[in-house]
Amino acid sequence: MAKKVKDPGLGYNSSSNAQRIINADGSSNVVHANRRFSADDLYTFFIELPWWQFFTLIIVGYSLLNVLFAFVYVLIGIEQITPSKGNLIDDFLNGFFFSAQTLTTVGYGGIAPKGFAANIIAAFEAMIGLLSFSFITGLLYGRFSKAKASIRFSDNLILRGFKNDRALMFRLMNNRKTVMIEPEIKVTLSLSEKKSNGEYRRQFYELKLERDKIMYLPTIWTIVHEIDEKSPLYKYSNKEISKLDGVLYVLMQYHEESFGQKVYQITSYNFSALQIDVKYTSSYSFDKEGNTVLDYSKLSEISKMN
Repeated sequence: MAKKVKDPGLGYNSSSNAQRIINADGSSNVVHANRRFSADDLYTFFIELPWWQFFTLIIVGYSLLNVLFAFVYVLIGIEQITPSKGNLIDDFLNGFFFSAQTLTTVGYGGIAPKGFAANIIAAFEAMIGLLSFSFITGLLYGRFSKAKASIRFSDNLILRGFKNDRALMFRLMNNRKTVMIEPEIKVTLSLSEKKSNGEYRRQFYELKLERDKIMYLPTIWTIVHEIDEKSPLYKYSNKEISKLDGVLYVLMQYHEESFGQKVYQITSYNFSALQIDVKYTSSYSFDKEGNTVLDYSKLSEISKMN
């Protein structure tokens, strides 16, 4: 008899077109409505930004600050930092480049504030520059030093004969060259079913795995859930399983020697990715010296069962 587990935080309610809550890349698929954003969230916001967005935001912010101060220098009179060129564009550019030198505290010496107002503004801008670059440096350190797992999961989920029964399988590997120390995995099955009253409800099952913890992982680990009498999938045929509105939610944790601490990664599999009566091909071989050669491109490679 399959043992149900309590709601792990996903909610029992469902619908005919309900999307999975955790995406394959581990990101959340939840739409947050009416959530209040506070200053305490800024650090998390900048740390979680993709790298290209992070640097784009820095460049845009830096440029806008220089444009703003360039207009200020033109308004108070560009003559307070350098003789006017006689047209607005050249005066604005002089103000812009002087602002860049002040904001970064470079100070080439070719342009320098002469008036009282220009000195006050330049001093204020230099303070903003110091604070801004200190903040950016802290964020860069936080982003680089953040402990993060780097696990690759197979793109597919397979259902095949296994021993005297059937089994559900997927594979994973470390995307780094380091060895995973004491990797441990938990897999939760979510099944969405339509009730007699027309409503959709989720049921959750923690799947029993052939192995849910090993000492270390230098190559590839195939995760196996045997579909026996205790499996929630036992009552279904292979064809029925492929049509189920089911999602596997996977939590993987291990000790990452690069950071010296335990890291986590989550992913999910829709049953739409299920492939039946196939097997994974070997992803490693041996070279002439007898060394194990791990081929990352073969993680999801399959072949037909004999």
